[in-house]
Amino acid sequence: MSPRSETTAPGPPPRRAGPVAAGAASILLLTSCAVLTAGDRLDNVPHDVSTDITDEPVELVVAYTDDPPVTELVEGFTELHPNVSIELQQTPFSDYIKTVTLAMSSEDPPDLAQYNPGAMRSLIPGGYVLDLDPYSEAYDWEGSFPAASLEPLRADEDAARFGEGSLYAAPGALSVIGVFYNRELLAKAGVEEPPTTLEEFEEALERVAAAGIVPFDVGGLGVGGIHLWNALLNAHGDGGAYRDWVHGVPDSTIETPSALEATRTFTRWVEAGYVPASANATSDDDARADFATGSGAFLVTGNWAAFELDEAMGENVGFFPMPGVDADQEPLISGSSVSFVVSSQTEHPDVAAAFLDHLSSPESARIQLGAGFMPVDTDVTAQEGGVLEEINTAYTRVAEEEGIVPFPDFVTPGMIDRLTPGAQGLTSGTLDEEAFLAEIQTEWDRVHGR
Repeated sequence: MSPRSETTAPGPPPRRAGPVAAGAASILLLTSCAVLTAGDRLDNVPHDVSTDITDEPVELVVAYTDDPPVTELVEGFTELHPNVSIELQQTPFSDYIKTVTLAMSSEDPPDLAQYNPGAMRSLIPGGYVLDLDPYSEAYDWEGSFPAASLEPLRADEDAARFGEGSLYAAPGALSVIGVFYNRELLAKAGVEEPPTTLEEFEEALERVAAAGIVPFDVGGLGVGGIHLWNALLNAHGDGGAYRDWVHGVPDSTIETPSALEATRTFTRWVEAGYVPASANATSDDDARADFATGSGAFLVTGNWAAFELDEAMGENVGFFPMPGVDADQEPLISGSSVSFVVSSQTEHPDVAAAFLDHLSSPESARIQLGAGFMPVDTDVTAQEGGVLEEINTAYTRVAEEEGIVPFPDFVTPGMIDRLTPGAQGLTSGTLDEEAFLAEIQTEWDRVHGR
């Protein structure tokens, strides 16, 4: 699941959302512009590409949902190019897919927008998003961005298959999900080291529960349940089959033995009491806040929470990837990037592309690290010690073995609407494992066919 722009207390003070008020901005945008009628595909291939940008005043509009790190990345670029001003338009994640789809296909779209694969499935076929291959060649993005970060941002012109074809976005920060843990609570339960196998993790959960400690803080009202299931899917993983399914390869299915076993592990943990009975009434914000104040021993979420948890818990918080069934199996972690696309209707494609190129700079890497994300420039590392270094180490190891896989909601525009109630049904015991996977596959079939 991609990063959310939710705030957690305690933590750092809220960041400035930009000249336009956060949340309302993109909604206001939709009321002020008409949506283009269906017709021929727009020409979305840039013909005159330059890496030199004008010194004349330029105004860009960026639509986005995740902050941090967007605000800081934009400020870093405008400091280098004071002739460029950027208006930020933020939308909550729950509304972002619909909002950005309408905005980018309107007569007056933002110049850049945060990438979302659900939205891309309609925007790319319409030609509303710029094909970035010419800029990738001009800037040598294949050499400056990690290959694993670019692959999910490629698609064919119908957006039926991802992971191949033209490049439609560039990453501004990299994210993964994993397990945050409270060192003091684990020590109290007699758990000395982070687990290296799923069996060891279950033993740790048993000890934690026996000590009267809440094993997991879970925001089931939001995406916390999906994150836990997703992490277990990675642990039981069949990386090849899962990649094919996420990328829309014909005849792919999520109804595999490994996915079924992962889902059964989820329900077994629920039945054992490792997931609080109140999970489905708990938001992601509240789950993170509970964890930060010592409520539970573990929290499965993304590294976008690292900065807040580090600020609140200091050396007491740690991180490890969900361990696999076997210690020596192929490591898999679901991850994505805070990436940006360029409108094919922008009047300033060279300036927009220069902003994308800036995302791979050492200056941007320091911003990305400071916000708890993995840097695009992998030569820049986190400071020694602490949870940020643990996340960086885990990400680097898995990325080197090409084990970063997309989030399951990337599959179709409507997949998040199947995953959320599905995970809630597993948590409440009103949906069994086979029915959950069948519901998800039905959504896949609706878009991709079988």
